[in-house]
Amino acid sequence: MRKLGLAIKAALLQVHSIAGLVLALLLSLIALTGAIMSFEDEIVDHLNAGIMQVVPRTTPPLLPDELVSRLKAVPDAGEVAAITLSSDPAAAVHIRFARDEQGARPSSLYVDPYDGTVLGVPRGEDFFATVRRLHRWLLVPGDGRGWGRQITGVAALGLIAMLISGLVLRWPRRPSSVKMWLKPNLGLSGRGLHRSLHAVIGTWVLPVYLVMSLTGLWYSFDWYKDGVVWLLSRPHVAAAKRPPHPSGRAEPTQRVGFDPAWSTLRREQSGGFARAQLMLPAGPGTVMRIRSWPKDSTLESARDEFRIDAATGQLISAERYADKTLGEKAIAGVLDIHRGAILGWPGRLGFMISAALMPLFAITGVLLYLSRRKLQLSRQRATFGDNAADRAGERQVASLGNTKS
Repeated sequence: MRKLGLAIKAALLQVHSIAGLVLALLLSLIALTGAIMSFEDEIVDHLNAGIMQVVPRTTPPLLPDELVSRLKAVPDAGEVAAITLSSDPAAAVHIRFARDEQGARPSSLYVDPYDGTVLGVPRGEDFFATVRRLHRWLLVPGDGRGWGRQITGVAALGLIAMLISGLVLRWPRRPSSVKMWLKPNLGLSGRGLHRSLHAVIGTWVLPVYLVMSLTGLWYSFDWYKDGVVWLLSRPHVAAAKRPPHPSGRAEPTQRVGFDPAWSTLRREQSGGFARAQLMLPAGPGTVMRIRSWPKDSTLESARDEFRIDAATGQLISAERYADKTLGEKAIAGVLDIHRGAILGWPGRLGFMISAALMPLFAITGVLLYLSRRKLQLSRQRATFGDNAADRAGERQVASLGNTKS
């Protein structure tokens, strides 16, 4: 039994080492870009405080379609794809544009809701957009439709394998000892210190890395996403989330705008809301997606979602956050769970620090591998030297015997 246990540990050590050496740089890149985005909203809001607020007026704000029509005079504004409106009379309107023929998306704009004046382009938006593409898709062409997301998915699977194998390998003889699990031995040096830091700090962040990996797979593999939806959603909700089967014929082109859907939303949300994002359909059709956040919402995922016919204003479906089951709320909050926001700002801070520590494991892991290889070579040389000495002694004894005879 002991030999079997040693063989299993040796195999796990090989898996842990090979996965770590192959994925060290990639995981460090993904983790560091994730750490950079941890407080993106707060940073962007601070950088753009001057263009995100306006002086409230007694006149009513312009309707969405009127705001969009006034943007036509702005050079290179592009085609509007989404508009975010707030119930705060001092909040500016945020306009996002569709991608152009080359696949590039023009910078968004903040505009005055009362007269449509362009207040400015938000600073930091392009930087964080690039960091996000690097984090999710490694800047591989095609973004979410390219093969970059499969690479990050494989990296997440590799990290899960390293977490499990690492936990088994470091399982102490006294598993009930908190000190053994959580206190690094800083009095050591060299290989001993590297091993202590790698193992103990790895224990600290293991739950965080496991959550990051399991939720990160949601964005990489459709089979994983479909499985989670099937597992956590009610059957009719899971069926509604499946993409519709293409009909094979083009839908008739109709002019769509924001005003009919905006009127329907205000009627449906008579209790009020903090902000709402209206998104025009990306392809043919007239169904507009709308996200609405209540005034007491503290999470990005705590929102209601509507589908409204932008041509007629008819409500097609309403998905209210309060009506979701716990599993469906978890599905809606995958991003909040992934970055620790589900635990508030302390959770985001903890996840950010954990992500920033990933290079520590890459460095100590490589150092441990190199020192282990050096130790193995030293033992091989010592064994080879002993064998050579034994053979030389045997030859000397044999020659003496021949001389005496």
